[in-house]
Amino acid sequence: MRGPRAFTSAVLALLTVSLLLQGAGSAGAAGYRYWSYWELDGRTWVYATQGPASLRPEDGAVHGFRFSVSENSADSATPRTAEPFAEICDGTPERDGRKRIALVVDFGTAGDAPEGETPPEGRTFCASVAEDASAADALAAVAAPLRYDSGALLCAIEGYPRAGCGEQVSAADPSGGGASDGGSSGGDAGGDAAGADAAGKGSADASSSGPSLGVWAGAGAVLLLGGAAVLQARRRRG
Repeated sequence: MRGPRAFTSAVLALLTVSLLLQGAGSAGAAGYRYWSYWELDGRTWVYATQGPASLRPEDGAVHGFRFSVSENSADSATPRTAEPFAEICDGTPERDGRKRIALVVDFGTAGDAPEGETPPEGRTFCASVAEDASAADALAAVAAPLRYDSGALLCAIEGYPRAGCGEQVSAADPSGGGASDGGSSGGDAGGDAAGADAAGKGSADASSSGPSLGVWAGAGAVLLLGGAAVLQARRRRG
């Protein structure tokens, strides 16, 4: 019996070490720093399912942008104000061939800011744009300068932040000392702010959802092999 027991104990010890190492690795990732994109439904912010370049809001819509660190859309911070269209666009008259889009820009908290930067105060805008304009067009009309990366991902609104674009932030360094991509100024005004979440979600989920399926499958296999070895030894003794 000592042989099967020793085998099972050794393999289980190795499995335990593997699980601990995987848990330690997943604990290092806190999320991604990026601009999330929202639509106001009544008084409730709803995470946009399309990027601002794809959405062409109707007159009277309210759209929001929030800069923060989060793992995915499920835990993204919403804009901290939910002013209705009537308040934001009160002083902007209707015009033929134009539509008015209310925009809320929340630059986030000091805790989410890149190292050495201070987030500006949040602002609201009423963009008067062409009837076929996208939300990205409306944002460009009132909150320049915007910055996009080479993949047309929205990186900065009104120049904030100065550098970085959807970079991963570690739990040990929430200020995110190293921005992975400074992006490029200007770029395609159709940049997709929601894309940062799409890219970040896959990576963040992979690193933060705990042990992988392969690890747990290995655990099951080890237990089955160990049990089989013990059973076989007992039959031989019998």
